[in-house]
Amino acid sequence: MFDYKAKPFHLTDEEAKWVEDTYEGMSLEEKIGQLFCPIVFTKDENELRELVQTKHIGGMLYREGPGEELRQAHKILQDASKIPLLTASNLEYGGNGSAIEGTYFGREMLVAATQDAEKAYQLGKVSCSEGAAVGVNWSFAPVVDLDQNYRNPITNVRTFGDDLQTVINMGKAYIKAAQEEGVATSVKHFPGDGVDERDQHLLTSVNYLSCEEWDKTYGKIYEEMIDAGTLTVMAAHIAMPAYEEYFDKKPCEKIIPATLSENLMKRLLREKLGFNGLITTDATPMVGFCSAEERAKAVPLCIENGCDVILFNRNMDEDMQYMFDGYKNGLLSEARLEEAVKRILATKSAMKLPQKKAEGALVPGPEALDILKCEKHDTWAKECADQGVTLVKDTQNLLPLNPEKQKRVLLEIMGDFPSNERVTAYFKGKLEAEGFEVTVYEKEGFEVMEDTVESFKSRYDLVLYLANIETASNKTVSRLNWHTMFGLGNNMPWMVHELPVAFVSVGNPYHLLDAPMVKTYINGYCNSEYVMDAVVDKMMGRSEFKGTSPIDPFCGKIDLKF
Repeated sequence: MFDYKAKPFHLTDEEAKWVEDTYEGMSLEEKIGQLFCPIVFTKDENELRELVQTKHIGGMLYREGPGEELRQAHKILQDASKIPLLTASNLEYGGNGSAIEGTYFGREMLVAATQDAEKAYQLGKVSCSEGAAVGVNWSFAPVVDLDQNYRNPITNVRTFGDDLQTVINMGKAYIKAAQEEGVATSVKHFPGDGVDERDQHLLTSVNYLSCEEWDKTYGKIYEEMIDAGTLTVMAAHIAMPAYEEYFDKKPCEKIIPATLSENLMKRLLREKLGFNGLITTDATPMVGFCSAEERAKAVPLCIENGCDVILFNRNMDEDMQYMFDGYKNGLLSEARLEEAVKRILATKSAMKLPQKKAEGALVPGPEALDILKCEKHDTWAKECADQGVTLVKDTQNLLPLNPEKQKRVLLEIMGDFPSNERVTAYFKGKLEAEGFEVTVYEKEGFEVMEDTVESFKSRYDLVLYLANIETASNKTVSRLNWHTMFGLGNNMPWMVHELPVAFVSVGNPYHLLDAPMVKTYINGYCNSEYVMDAVVDKMMGRSEFKGTSPIDPFCGKIDLKF
């Protein structure tokens, strides 16, 4: 079936016996329950106990929340669960992926811009140690996609960029740190995002590479991550026609997401790459999964065709019933159910969860929360921001800024995200502390046509764009959207020959595509306070720009460089 003693499990005879004995003692309901890892929203003790004692779930995930609340909820769940739980979190960018008081270390692309794998190791240490402090033991990270398509709205700064060796080095460094913290990694998103310009949250996207191209890129990445000992891999709702055709020996007749593909799960990931660990789906409420097959079939088939865990639910009761029905009608075989459950148990055994449960150590005490945004993590994050912020171009030789020369600043915030208020207030405060007079742009109507170029020039000495456009689900594009029509208003950068104009992105690094006329452009890759502090220090000339772009910020277009 699979090898308990081989990588990544390395189980002792006693640990393997726990898997076998536990499986033999499980009811069908308990076996089916192990396949599910839902999002949990409640923190009510009675509801949490009922969840694990009646649904028998194998794992769960909380969205970001207050650290002590999460710690207590995880403890209730683990204490009430007969079999220890996999407790997951998206620990891609720091401890704040779990506890909101945690350290926002930085997006992976910021880390890559430092060109220092030690920073990826620190990202893993910060993310996983702070996650573990609230009871998390399973990190849905690192992202090991290649950002090959600048139009893709969801990979972007979540990746280590487009360079193969950088992604490998950084991914392995994160895994090493996670292992040291006793946290399992789930590298993602197999078979590889970042080729298509579309988002698997919204449809079944496609990795269009040939088998040969894939083997040299994503295939090499996953070989290295498997060799590094990642316990789990996350399968995506991403199709790969080339390997479907290779294994079927005929033209691809249907776009099938990896999560439902026997070819990609069993033949490519298991057999060709030799992955012996646990495979989880990506979130199954995504349209990329739902639109591929009717859900009553898709739920059991994702397990039958090679996944071991189904991540999240549309409706938990209904999805569990679909799994039971699939088992009863033969869509889910006895052999695959047994293999999937035993892989889940083997993963838990490899993580020493049974021993920790016996010792009462699955969730630490409240004192563990002292690590959240501790001095060491704070220092590391500052260093990462300092080394990662990147000056893409300054062809007008504007920098460093001087509040005597560019006293009156028109600050234009681009983007419409919940973080806008925080980012605007923080950046404005930083500039004002430097001695600038800052006016935040407000939307205009057609009355702006009464304004003149000379009047505009008389009011401001510098126009500074701050793009806070984050990667987010349900955003089909990650581009600049201007408020005013044509160049009539003052939102669009029509004024580049009238006044100094600078652009800072704390999100998408490709905004020159929409603003090629801007002569001074900086990429910060994320909107943490560490990055905004570093950006201002560097714009003022107190610190040199040290970052090296992990992608082509000019999008292959010569006009963006000038």
